[in-house]
Amino acid sequence: MIATQYKIILPSDYDMNIIKDRVKRNGHKTDGFQDLKFKLYLITEKGINRNKQNSYSPLYLWKYSSGLNKFLFDGFYDNILNSFGWQRVNVGIPLIDTTSSNIKESKYLYHITGRIQPQESLLNLKDKIAAELPVMENTDYLVTYNPDKWEYEAFYFLTDLNIINELNGVFYKILHISQ
Repeated sequence: MIATQYKIILPSDYDMNIIKDRVKRNGHKTDGFQDLKFKLYLITEKGINRNKQNSYSPLYLWKYSSGLNKFLFDGFYDNILNSFGWQRVNVGIPLIDTTSSNIKESKYLYHITGRIQPQESLLNLKDKIAAELPVMENTDYLVTYNPDKWEYEAFYFLTDLNIINELNGVFYKILHISQ
């Protein structure tokens, strides 16, 4: 599996209804896309849920690279290029994936990042990262890592923001989930 995300930062006065309408019109087009476990259509809005900027930041989890390749190179990603210009696509390798069909009920995504420090051995790294993560009962989550940057990212799928006790991450609103 492979996770991808591009983060399009929008001007602070950008009308986010443009993105919401875009997703309403087009979000269903990735339902059932080849090799896609899920795609979350995510936004942040400046001043809402302590976000400091407007953004459109879809998150994908691909079962196989062939679906990602089809999306990027067979014209589907051209919609992003034509609307927002060239974007850097962040890549992560799943380390922990507890996601289930329950994510369909999610309204929010909580995203935190962490560094993987240089060390003599990576044995048990998965357990070390899991121990550092906040515990949220009955919450599906995904942890990815990128050995190019030696960072990890945790994505929690939430129906209610009130279960979050810490504020060291980003809160996204989920507009649509394709599976």
